[in-house]
Amino acid sequence: MTAVKSIKSKRTTVLFNQLNDGLIQLMNSKKWAEFLEFQSKFHCYSFNNVVLIFKQLPNATKVASFTTWKKLNRTVMENEKAIWILAPIVTKVKMENDGDEIQVRGFKYVPVFDISQTTGEEPPSVCNLLGGNSSADMYETLIKVANDFGFKVTDHDFSDTTNGDCSFETMTIRIKSVNSINQRIKTLAHELAHGLLHEFEVDRAKAELEAESVAYIVCAMMEIDTSDYTFGYLGNWGTVSGDVLSSIKESGDKIQKCAESIYKSLESNCESKN
Repeated sequence: MTAVKSIKSKRTTVLFNQLNDGLIQLMNSKKWAEFLEFQSKFHCYSFNNVVLIFKQLPNATKVASFTTWKKLNRTVMENEKAIWILAPIVTKVKMENDGDEIQVRGFKYVPVFDISQTTGEEPPSVCNLLGGNSSADMYETLIKVANDFGFKVTDHDFSDTTNGDCSFETMTIRIKSVNSINQRIKTLAHELAHGLLHEFEVDRAKAELEAESVAYIVCAMMEIDTSDYTFGYLGNWGTVSGDVLSSIKESGDKIQKCAESIYKSLESNCESKN
């Protein structure tokens, strides 16, 4: 696989700062407060359970029990396969000072379901699919860029909310074919960033924050504004990883170098066509 060696430029630094400013504005909005209220209904799972969820349903984003989904006015669809995670078996022990102490006696498997396996009342959203089909030529050029980095790009009809994925085993990136061209460009830049950065990354939240940040910068340099999607997407994953702004800043150099590498290849391919 081609390594990312590009040095970050002034333009990527400007766009990286713009990304941070956009996130701050979102997080001060009423829309964000409503989103966080919805997010608060979900448990924060342990690392082991996050791994279990990922292995069973890699594209899971919001996971809850059958009962919790019912309380949120959503119903698990028929024939959906449960995701099995570990829940503690607790007992109340009487202490000498007459107080009670909760002790964990072991663990048991319990079923949960992702939001993609449910239907019903739509939750508040801060992440909206992009419209616009003005950059068809640029999408084809970005496919060539992915090819240059060793990845084959194919259309795919995902049955859920997935917009794309990247396989290191087959070196293939799949893009949801029914989305707008601008959304497909953004998704391809996102998945290519995964391909270049995350073959051995185990922290999914960190990987998603980095890949989407790269996609935002690459698309901005292509004069495609992805803020309607990117800010909400980053905020969503930030609720998993903690302080989203700190997490992104920690990966700032990595994000900017990857974005610059992709865009330089894009420029090179555009020049060769002229």
